[in-house]
Amino acid sequence: MTLSSSKPLPDETAVPLWRDTRFTLLLGARVVSVLGNGFARVALAFAVLALPGASPGRLSLVLACQALPQLLFVLVGGVIADRMSRSALMALADVLGAGAYGALAAMVLTGVAPLPAMCVLAALAGTATALFAPASEGLVPLLVPKDRLQRANGLLRMGTNTSLLLGLSLSGVTVAAVGAGWALALNAVSFVVSAALTARLRVPRRPRGSSSGWTELKEGWREFASRQWLWVVVAQYALVVAALNANAGVLGPLMATQHLGGARSWSVIVSAQAIGTVAGAGLAARVRVSRPLLVAVLCTFPAAVPITLLALAAPLWAIVLAMFASGLASDVFGVLWATTIHREVPEHALSRVSSYDWFGSLSFAPLGLLVAGPTATAVGTGRALAGCAALITLATAAALLSPQVRNMRSPQGS
Repeated sequence: MTLSSSKPLPDETAVPLWRDTRFTLLLGARVVSVLGNGFARVALAFAVLALPGASPGRLSLVLACQALPQLLFVLVGGVIADRMSRSALMALADVLGAGAYGALAAMVLTGVAPLPAMCVLAALAGTATALFAPASEGLVPLLVPKDRLQRANGLLRMGTNTSLLLGLSLSGVTVAAVGAGWALALNAVSFVVSAALTARLRVPRRPRGSSSGWTELKEGWREFASRQWLWVVVAQYALVVAALNANAGVLGPLMATQHLGGARSWSVIVSAQAIGTVAGAGLAARVRVSRPLLVAVLCTFPAAVPITLLALAAPLWAIVLAMFASGLASDVFGVLWATTIHREVPEHALSRVSSYDWFGSLSFAPLGLLVAGPTATAVGTGRALAGCAALITLATAAALLSPQVRNMRSPQGS
């Protein structure tokens, strides 16, 4: 593995990406949407916990209802995105997300929030993500030349992570000051703004072939399954994401409530992670690595450290530092992973392959959320967190057994 930031990347003499109108529209849409999601990440958990009769099991159920449609409909989203205008699909998904979070906000603000209705709205929000994500992944190579993909992915992540940091930093204060309902309302507004910006991209409708959606789904599977490096890392992240979601959605807020003072402390912890992701995206946008997948997989190990510290009820400052390091490493992974997919997968199948990536990575996420609360009740929050940390470590070590993961070289670093 070689690292170098002294040599300029091939795109450094080109016109800056921020002067490209379509790229800046995409960046603006993502920044605004993620700002609202930063509020929602904290607000939804504490909104459920603040309701009468709240319990870890209820929180698990609502968050699982949000995660399950992401798994069920993401493959459909990939097929649709490869058959129509990807920007139009993203705008439609934003509209759906705005409606779902707006209704959730109204229920929380009025105090009329029956559990079945919250689960339905959470499921609609998850469906919006399932439609948005594959289209978003497939849109970047249509806007950016191949030799500038790593820079573009880095800039997108820097912008969205900075926005997430702002949302997370303000979310705990907002929840504590005016309640979770207003934070959810801000998320709904952000989806409306994102939809307006995305609609202005006007990427042309893709030519529709004569094959059926089922045939195109099978073609996408062949593209996915033919690349060992791709399915190995996705299998790794099926376990990693399940553990991370259980921590972020249920176990972390529970531990914060039990031992760290509640929403404010948890907001500080997740904000530290967001600061780390900003730094990680900035680093990954410029750094040159000869073996991007090896570096990416190695960058998953730090995710287990803050979860371990939470399990041990470590001091807040130690958890914050570990979350910062975890965030930095996770975004180095994200930029290198996205750029590798954009380079190695044919553009015409990119959204479908990305949907298999999302489907595999999220395959155990609803289960992780669903069992996190009952597990914490049965064995204790600390032991449940320790299990999550062990799962991340073992899955990442297993992914390193793949020769393609260890040996694939990037064009610029070979």
